[in-house]
Amino acid sequence: MNKREQTKLLKRRQMLKNKLKQIGPVMRGTIVMLGTKCGNQKCKCARGEKHLQYYFSITINRKTKLIFLGKAKLTIATEYVANYKKLIDITEEMTTINMEMIKAGIMA
Repeated sequence: MNKREQTKLLKRRQMLKNKLKQIGPVMRGTIVMLGTKCGNQKCKCARGEKHLQYYFSITINRKTKLIFLGKAKLTIATEYVANYKKLIDITEEMTTINMEMIKAGIMA
């Protein structure tokens, strides 16, 4: 690996470090929309048209947990999940860069 390629890798890694600093709160999981019935016999859900509600879903220790979000908490939960995805993407790219650097003997 030549000096120019090394410099390019170091700059890219520094840029990724800076991106990491900008990531806010994170949550690993998924936002899901589930249909529910309210129990009122005269409601539309009694005829099969369910009420759609938002939940946060996560599996911990092989058990799935659901947290009701509703519309009020949906925005913040969506942001936290998106931040987690950014974190994973940055980590994957940084891993690739660090592997290249180690392979080339760059210990910076």
